[in-house]
Amino acid sequence: MSKIRAALLACSLALIPASVGVAEDGQEKMRQGADLLQEGLELLLEDLLAELGPAWLELQEMIGDLSAYYPPEILPNGDIILRRKVPIELPPEGESEVEI
Repeated sequence: MSKIRAALLACSLALIPASVGVAEDGQEKMRQGADLLQEGLELLLEDLLAELGPAWLELQEMIGDLSAYYPPEILPNGDIILRRKVPIELPPEGESEVEI
């Protein structure tokens, strides 16, 4: 019985370097795949920023400082309300210029 155990131990020790090579090769492929995914994501985000950059800046100008608002409130019907901490003064009723 001990001869069988010794033979199994010798076989398993002989296979360790081969399995380590496969594991290292697999890890290298995983690193390469992760690097390719990172490069692709960077390119995607750069293109997205180039396209949406002007619109994002316009939105930031329109909203202004976010600290001027209370946290959003969600109403029971699903509407979301953003309330200003200091309300904007509206012009007198006859002078308002609203585009429809």
